[in-house]
Amino acid sequence: METKSRRSRTRVLLCIGLLAIGVTATAQTAASDQSSHRCSSRTLKGSYGFLLDGTDLASGFPFRGVVMQTYDGNGGITQVDHVVFNGTPPPVEWAPGTGTCSVNSDCTGVALLHTFTGDVSLHFVVTDNGKQIKQVVDANAVTAVGNRVN
Repeated sequence: METKSRRSRTRVLLCIGLLAIGVTATAQTAASDQSSHRCSSRTLKGSYGFLLDGTDLASGFPFRGVVMQTYDGNGGITQVDHVVFNGTPPPVEWAPGTGTCSVNSDCTGVALLHTFTGDVSLHFVVTDNGKQIKQVVDANAVTAVGNRVN
């Protein structure tokens, strides 16, 4: 009987040991996954193509557009856009703009763009390890989703 009891204890201790190793490995994997999703201004480097869709709140008119934004990895942005406002093409086929952005470690951020129509403030979220940016323009009902250009 002593042998049976000893075997049972050995099995229990073995199970506890294996569980402890598994929990430690899972915790380390979770910590690694979390740290791989950390962002900074360096996360945004390269060009992103955006599809823009929204409504100008002052007039109620819809607008749609495409935007190519290029991030320098240090918080600088250059862009060109083609925005159709209430069905009317823009006065400049590809309007240039410049700006700055700040990316938080949780992959949220803010940007200020200087365009020929004035300054545009927006908030964004970086997703898919920097492959996609989801933006909202602060002053209008406008959203944009941009994908990194290969």
